[in-house]
Amino acid sequence: MTTTMMRLRQHLGLASSSSSSSPAIIYLYLRHRQARQQHPPPPNNSVLLPPARPRIMSSSASDSASSAAPFEKPRAVVKKLLAESQPEGQGATVRRSIGRHELRNLDPFLMLDEFSVSKPAGFPDHPHRGFETVTYMLEGAFTHQDFAGHKGTIKTGDVQWMTAGRGIVHSEMPAGDGVQKGLQLWINLSAKDKMIEPRYQELESKDISRGERDGVEARVIAGEALGAASPVYTRTPTMYVDFTMRPGSRLHQPVPEGWNAFVYVVDGEGVFGRDKAAPTAAHHCLVLGPGDGLSVWNRSDRPLRFVLVAGKPLGEPVVQHGPFVMNSRAEIQQAMEDYYYGKNGFERASQWSSSSA
Repeated sequence: MTTTMMRLRQHLGLASSSSSSSPAIIYLYLRHRQARQQHPPPPNNSVLLPPARPRIMSSSASDSASSAAPFEKPRAVVKKLLAESQPEGQGATVRRSIGRHELRNLDPFLMLDEFSVSKPAGFPDHPHRGFETVTYMLEGAFTHQDFAGHKGTIKTGDVQWMTAGRGIVHSEMPAGDGVQKGLQLWINLSAKDKMIEPRYQELESKDISRGERDGVEARVIAGEALGAASPVYTRTPTMYVDFTMRPGSRLHQPVPEGWNAFVYVVDGEGVFGRDKAAPTAAHHCLVLGPGDGLSVWNRSDRPLRFVLVAGKPLGEPVVQHGPFVMNSRAEIQQAMEDYYYGKNGFERASQWSSSSA
C-alpha cells in the first residue's frame, strides 16, 4: 500500500480493513474532491407543484412609530457569524456561513453560500443525493445542465429549487462576462423523501411574488410576507424571503413557532431582534432563537437588504460526505457505490459530461 493511499484513507476516515476503502471509492473521492458540493440548475421543463405553506402576516412601519414588537415571544439573535471567503469548485470563491465548523448545520438547513464567480471559474460536473438546493441569482447569470438533458440559464433575480432526491449529476457555470453573484442554500430531505425522483421548480424574477408596505419590499421565494405568497412547494416546510428596507423603516415579520430561522445580510446594515441591539453589516449570518416573529430596524442612511429563512426541523440524523447527505454511514457508502457503478438513480452518470467539462 502506498503512502498516498494510506493518507487518503485517513482523510476519508476509513479503516484499512474496511470494504469502503476499495480502489473504486478512492477513485470517486479523487475525481470529485474539487467538484462543487452545491449549486443546482433549472431545466426547460421544470415542474411547479401545489403550494404548502403556513399562513403568516407581516407588518412594517416608519421608525417614527412605536418600536414595540407585536410578538408575545420576539426572536432574538443567538449567534452571529461572519461568512468568510474560501475557494470552492473550480477557481470559484464563496462566502460560507452555515456548513462551516462554527455552524455545521441548522436543521433542516445544511449549507448557505454567497458565491462570486467569473469565467473561466465555476462548478463543473458533480453529483448530489438526499437533499434540495435553492439557487437565487443576485447579479449576472449561470448556465446549468444535468445528465437528464435539462439545460438553461438563470438570470438576476431568478430562483431555481432543485430536489436532488435519489441522484442527479449536473454542472453550473457563469453565463456572462464579469462577476456572477448569488446565494445557494442546501435544505435537507426527510428519510422518506431522500430517494424520490429528482425534480425542479424555477421562477423567473418577474414571476416572484412581491409585497410592499411602509418602505419595506419583500420578494417571496417560499412562504408568505407582506401579503404576498410564493407558489413554490416546499417538501421540507420552508420560508425564504428577500427583504429590502429603506432608511428609517422597520419590519415585524412572523415566523412559525418551532421552526429554526436565520438571517443573512446581503447589503447595508440593520438592527435585528432587539431594539437596542448593535447593527449588523453585510455578509453576516444571524441565527435566531425561539419565538413567533422577528423585528428589524433600518436606522442607517442607505437601504438594507437581507434574506430571512426558516424551516421546520426534521429531527433526524445527518450524515454527510461531500455531495451526499443521508441518515447513516451505510447509506453514504451505498450512495458512493451507486454513483461509481451507475445504479439506483445514477445510471446515466458514466455516459454523460456537460459541455463545460
